[in-house]
Amino acid sequence: MSKKYIFLAIPVAIAAAGITLYFNFGRSSARSVQVFNWFRDSASRPELMMTAGTKCGQAPFIFPTNGLIGFIWDDSFRPGHRHTGVDIFSGCVLGVTPIIAAYPGYLTRQPDWISTVIIRVPQDPLEPARQIWVYYTHMADKQGNSFVSPDFPAGTEEVYVQAGTLLGYQGNYSGDPNNPTGVHLHISVVEDDGFGNFKNELEIENTYDPSPYFGLSLNSNINPDTIPVCS
Repeated sequence: MSKKYIFLAIPVAIAAAGITLYFNFGRSSARSVQVFNWFRDSASRPELMMTAGTKCGQAPFIFPTNGLIGFIWDDSFRPGHRHTGVDIFSGCVLGVTPIIAAYPGYLTRQPDWISTVIIRVPQDPLEPARQIWVYYTHMADKQGNSFVSPDFPAGTEEVYVQAGTLLGYQGNYSGDPNNPTGVHLHISVVEDDGFGNFKNELEIENTYDPSPYFGLSLNSNINPDTIPVCS
């Protein structure tokens, strides 16, 4: 379950991220411009950086890594595409920025998952009658050298983790060595299928708006132009 970020229209070379991004001038373009400017000089806007372990207000989730929230739920990178989660960019090199569990639950890493783990939360803190899954990915380099914590080798099933547990480190794995992502974490809140399994995270209809879980405006339909931070 990898992601390739391709933005239409004007190419903007982002040397710090190690990729070339393209963006369009539709919804969220104002935020995209701020993000690309930050990529050029990641020390230029310290007020936009979030810190791992931060909890915004009374939100149930803690923030899972250090970095800038670059792209949010339902951002559109190309026609027909709808982003299913939140992308957090550290501005650092590969494999050094820790990623922690945002909420307690039962961790699985499927045998073929190079850069990914998912945590089952039996009782959604917002709606306790339902189960949710929290998905974390891009924890590897472009060649597929994993940055997932060795505590969770491939094939791990249903290991209980507390909020704040180290899961791994930010990477740029996309599944294609010739087209890596920028160094970041992608995190999303995924629906249960009603039979104790997670749905396909690549479809936005299978994910929840993460805004209330983090206490931040992470829905691009509501927040088309600003980079979210805790107030």
